[in-house]
Amino acid sequence: MTEEEMKNAANKEEQRKKRAAGELYCPSVFIDEMFWARDKCLELDNIPFAQFDRRVEAVRELFGSVGDNPFVERGFKCEQGKNIHVGNNFYCNFNCSIYDSFTVTIGDNVMIGPNVTICTATHPVEKAKRLDYTQCEYALPVTIGDNVWIGGGAFINPGVTIGEGAVIASGAVVTKDVPANTLVAGVPAVVKKSINNE
Repeated sequence: MTEEEMKNAANKEEQRKKRAAGELYCPSVFIDEMFWARDKCLELDNIPFAQFDRRVEAVRELFGSVGDNPFVERGFKCEQGKNIHVGNNFYCNFNCSIYDSFTVTIGDNVMIGPNVTICTATHPVEKAKRLDYTQCEYALPVTIGDNVWIGGGAFINPGVTIGEGAVIASGAVVTKDVPANTLVAGVPAVVKKSINNE
């Protein structure tokens, strides 16, 4: 490893520690990982659906960890890929985006509708901080429990945990944790009813 590579590796590690601590960090140090993930998303898009095994392997290469039977439709986008961890029977419909600046953990039997966005990244509201590109981003993990269904066009904000068996209605904007076995809807999303999942 060259001196420059060692310096870059040390800088990445420092930024990872800041991100994990909930501090402002510099996302641009991960630009090589972002470009790699974008290229892998393009590769996935170009694998014919009939070549199911190849598509599964592409998802396994892109994500940090994957259970059995993952299925990701065309148009999928992500930030780094390796920060995404999904369980068994993961289904992701057309044109979904997961901005995995930080960890996104998804349980078993999760269905994600078309045009859903899951975002871990956020920025300061103060202009001066937001425009300081050396440290302009926060990232908060997103956790989605087993047996969750996220309807089309929903937006999951940074730091949210969605409980097991929950349903997120189409178009909902989830800004806070969702209790298990509930249906949430609206902007911002609120609990509409409990679900009997016994």
